Amino acid sequence: MVADVCASCGKPLPARAGRTGRSSVYCSAACRQKAYRERQGNAAGAGTGVQGLIDDIGRRVTELVPQPASVLYSGVTELSASVARLRRVARVARDTANDSVTPAAVTKDGTGKAAGNVTPTTAGESVTSAAVTEPSSARSSLTETDFAALTESHRREIQVHCYRMTGSYDDAEDLVQETFLRAWRARDAFEGRAGARTWLYRIATNACLDFQRRTARRPQRYEPIPGMNHGTGEPPARLTWLQPYPDDELPSAEEQPEAAAVSRETLELVFLGAIQHLPPRQRAVLILRDVLGLSAAETAEALGLTVASANSALQRARPTLRDHLPGRRADWRTVEPTESQRTVLHQYMTAARTLDFTAMTDLLSKDVTLTMPPNPFWFTGRDALVDFLRPSLDPASPMFFGHWRHLPARANGQLAAGGYVRRPGTNVYRAQVLDVLRFDADDRIVEITSFEPHLFPAFGLPLRL
Repeated sequence: MVADVCASCGKPLPARAGRTGRSSVYCSAACRQKAYRERQGNAAGAGTGVQGLIDDIGRRVTELVPQPASVLYSGVTELSASVARLRRVARVARDTANDSVTPAAVTKDGTGKAAGNVTPTTAGESVTSAAVTEPSSARSSLTETDFAALTESHRREIQVHCYRMTGSYDDAEDLVQETFLRAWRARDAFEGRAGARTWLYRIATNACLDFQRRTARRPQRYEPIPGMNHGTGEPPARLTWLQPYPDDELPSAEEQPEAAAVSRETLELVFLGAIQHLPPRQRAVLILRDVLGLSAAETAEALGLTVASANSALQRARPTLRDHLPGRRADWRTVEPTESQRTVLHQYMTAARTLDFTAMTDLLSKDVTLTMPPNPFWFTGRDALVDFLRPSLDPASPMFFGHWRHLPARANGQLAAGGYVRRPGTNVYRAQVLDVLRFDADDRIVEITSFEPHLFPAFGLPLRL
């Protein structure tokens, strides 16, 4: 049962207009911000690291009450978030403890083969194999659990940073773990030297640069598929590794000083796709300077460059980025979705459920674009997209795909819909696609980016209905 009162102030939650699936437990941004500050304050004031988190979970358990059901749901939701955080802390502590016998200069590449780090280490990150084999007490007063608690407080923004650098949610998850392991190996260089946040950003950036050298990803252009009507527009950029990012819980600008680290604007798929065209080091400089707001000196230190080299890379990156963004900022920068856009999303899901082809067509902009990373299918223009959709939504067609249901979601600061299909002859709706929508000035759908469904759990969506 979904809670109908705010977990912060206890006031009724606004009606969800028929929406299903995961919802917020707060009635407003102000209550969400208040709850975030309270959680941060509790974490900072606990003073006992992991033990403080354990005590907090114990307190939340004792505060649970079975009635009313909405209050129980809100309490369990908050408890689940705390337990998930403790689980992440425990996993990092376990991994760092197991890493005590792993040579520091060796990492694992995507194939699992040993590979040396190729990014030059900096003063805040350097470490030798001999140092790792020393007893922990001789190198640092940080225990595995203390270290895990420290890094957990920065996990989300480091994950977002790795996501911007790579464009892939899966890769960002792996690189966060790689960052924490590298940080553990270099923990003696951290103590008393710099803030944990800047230190972790330095390590994460270098981990991402190492990863990108190994993978050597380059944006391509979609190519025509014989016999398929793609439309008359130019083939869009093809980023086979692009994945969506769930943003329901991202802090807003009012919630923390480092709001730029998780700004929704710089997580938009249009912006994210544009920065993937930059060479990795230019991309890193631009993100550190223009997104995170680091100084030229801090950026140069993080990347092992001179200040002049860092500034030169930034000057080359900015015009390249502009070339891959729409001409007007308003054409791609999405503010908080409007009520009208939410209505269009609801109509989009309803049209698919009722197989109403005409209603679906009316929601699309004339110059709508559809891409399906990593798949090769793409369409530019409403006519081409309609030609593609018509057979799959017509029960009389031999190409009829099945019956659809959708659940609303949020990805990259944009409205999205998780689509489930019941194929002919079956009785279960299985996760099929996550459609991330972008709207034009008239609130018509101007872009659909359709992703494969394996990330549904990250969006709070089940894999079947």
